[in-house]
Amino acid sequence: MASPRSILSSGALLSKRRLLPWWAWGHQGQHQASLASAGEGNFTQAVWEHSKGERKHQEGQPGQDLSFWQERLADQLLPLWRLNYDEQLKVKFEVTKKTLEQLQGRLHKLGAAVAETPGLGALLQPFIPSPVIDGYRNKSVFSVNRGPDGHPRTVGCFLRSPGGKTIFCVPAGYLRTLPARHLQVAQCYEMFLRQTPLDPSLDIHQLGPWRRLRVRTSSQGHTMAIITFHAQGLSQEDVCAQKQRAKEFFMSGQGSVCDLTSLYLKERVTPSPQQSCCHHYQLLVGEPHVFEDILGLKLRISPGAFFPPNTGATEALFRVVAELGGVDQSTVILDLSHGTGATGLSLARWAAQVLSLRLVRQAVEDARWSAAFNEITNWECRRYDMERAVAWLRKFQGDGQALMALVDPAGAGLSHKVIRAIRGCPAIQKLVFISGRPHAEDMDAFFQLCCPVSSGQDLPGEPFTLSQAVPVDMLPHTLSSQLVLAFTR
Repeated sequence: MASPRSILSSGALLSKRRLLPWWAWGHQGQHQASLASAGEGNFTQAVWEHSKGERKHQEGQPGQDLSFWQERLADQLLPLWRLNYDEQLKVKFEVTKKTLEQLQGRLHKLGAAVAETPGLGALLQPFIPSPVIDGYRNKSVFSVNRGPDGHPRTVGCFLRSPGGKTIFCVPAGYLRTLPARHLQVAQCYEMFLRQTPLDPSLDIHQLGPWRRLRVRTSSQGHTMAIITFHAQGLSQEDVCAQKQRAKEFFMSGQGSVCDLTSLYLKERVTPSPQQSCCHHYQLLVGEPHVFEDILGLKLRISPGAFFPPNTGATEALFRVVAELGGVDQSTVILDLSHGTGATGLSLARWAAQVLSLRLVRQAVEDARWSAAFNEITNWECRRYDMERAVAWLRKFQGDGQALMALVDPAGAGLSHKVIRAIRGCPAIQKLVFISGRPHAEDMDAFFQLCCPVSSGQDLPGEPFTLSQAVPVDMLPHTLSSQLVLAFTR
């Protein structure tokens, strides 16, 4: 098997010159000045504000043809889609660079040991590109609402009308991130809805039966469709009839061209004053799971489980994590990532031992199945709090083991309590942080990990120092990426 180090040598060669997005090209003066000033502030915000102003005069009236609205949708969701890929990476590199400069500036004001780190040019490595640029998403979400032509049963993505007074659904055919299989399922779902006598609800307070569609595919050729269903106001007989119609449409009717391997209904239970809303997944037909190949492992994924949307880039991400963490047969990893356990299971092949703490509900069962199927015996999943996890780590001290913490907070963020526990455990000398929001919520976590004890932050232990940062492009055509940071002390 190739070493994780090999992926770093294939990073894109990036220029330091900022290359502006498409809507900055044909204009001079104040438009270019607004983006040029981003070098002194928030580049991402400047890009977004400029794009809003530049598109304002292009907005038409509701009578425009469908392609007009599809382009507007692509501009909204994929702000870099009109750039070639090298130029996209240059824009993202500038965003990442400004983020790290901001962090170093904040730490320098507190007298943190940023002077001991290498210069930013050595600290920030070139972007690791996505191996697939178009059609890379393994999961897509489609909504149901009124379309630009006024049809109430349109499947696509939400877009605001000119003036922002109404929201409607635009078919997603111009979104370059979506594979053809996802678009085909969405088109068939729209066909199904337009044959359905009961209209989908356009008002959350007037619950209709058929709602959002999720499509998940895998490199093994599996296609899972998950349809959200509201049963309020329907008799049990009506509910059964609607489920049977969906099953027949996708298995033997016009929707059979989608060749679904799984069809799920996600039933939404209307909350009462005493309880919150909940969902229940019901398998109508097919296999209960999809399976994905990651770095030679077969991973099981349940309908409600989180899995990164770009499989090829995820493999590159895991190799970067292994490289920055110096993972080898003497490394013990405390895994604080979310999802199906893919990160910890992938690293286990290079490590001595991995303990995953933050998996929940169905993800735990998926991860344990994957570990057993792939005969991984040095991976554990426990519902430990941080105090017990630190005690688990200490038993490896003195055995020549290198202890590493892996953090991937995803949407949950990294709490102050967890940061205190990590800093307060002297056995943890290395930490690898996977951040999808380095310029937002995760910035405060970086700061708390690195700020000196004298900063008044109520943080124990010696601070960490940022030693290396490698950006990985998980989402081509967007301004988002994953930044992998190595902290040492």
